[in-house]
Amino acid sequence: MEITLSQYAGFCEGVERAYDIVEKIAKDPLVKRPIFVLGSLVHNDDVVAKIEKMGVQKIHVEGPLEDFFEKIKNEVGTLVITAHGIGPKIYELAKKHKVDLVDTTCPRVIKVQRLAKAFFDRNTQIVIIGEKNHKEVKGIYEWANKKAIFIETDEDLCGFDVDPGKKIAVISQTTQDQEFVDRAAAQISKKYPQAEVIDSICLTTHHRQTEIKQLAEKNDVIIAIGSPESANSTRLWEISQRVNPASYFIQRASELKSQWFAGCKKVAITAGASTPKWIIDEVLEKIKKY
Repeated sequence: MEITLSQYAGFCEGVERAYDIVEKIAKDPLVKRPIFVLGSLVHNDDVVAKIEKMGVQKIHVEGPLEDFFEKIKNEVGTLVITAHGIGPKIYELAKKHKVDLVDTTCPRVIKVQRLAKAFFDRNTQIVIIGEKNHKEVKGIYEWANKKAIFIETDEDLCGFDVDPGKKIAVISQTTQDQEFVDRAAAQISKKYPQAEVIDSICLTTHHRQTEIKQLAEKNDVIIAIGSPESANSTRLWEISQRVNPASYFIQRASELKSQWFAGCKKVAITAGASTPKWIIDEVLEKIKKY
């Protein structure tokens, strides 16, 4: 059986950077303790567990951000912002309550956040192509002062309507499905020719999605590794399934099933941006044994 591993499988630059930063501060005696991450650093349970072993715990915002800081100000020494990013209010509140911040927001997400703020400041109608409940998109929405319109599905495009007297700017979640973004942008531009469309999908996401289509066509079986919470991982599997029904989504090697490979001559493995190398290696080794 021939096995092909995606050249883009595993941690992207943004996730690698976030993990390295947390690992570094966990070892630094000068960093104020205790250290907490605002949610999951990346959407992968195994990575979160490894971070917790470093002494860095996960914490969630419950209720308004102001109330959250009032509650934690005497309990948290350092608060880590995840690679997904967050809205601007946290920086002000952390300073007010003397909580140290370590910002691991992906630079590509920061770029979209700044675009959202710039367009809002210019009184431009902002349209975000992305999942409104995704952590990254929530943060971008807050940088737009919560004045953006969401396009999450084709149905949203049908009911899409803005003030034609305003300038329109279209931005996207960095890990969105490229095909959907292209389709949505084309429809928006057709309806509103004056709209400024910015393709803010990160290059690594674009490469992964382009590659998985090719792998799905050329292989009998596709294994996509990632967490169900990971938007980019789930999307890789969905794109692959559209081309090859024998596409399977797993979190780790223990979920592999030998019957998937019965009569299989060629298998390809891909993995989302939050999947660590050690999990990919374990999956690869188990498949080699079939």
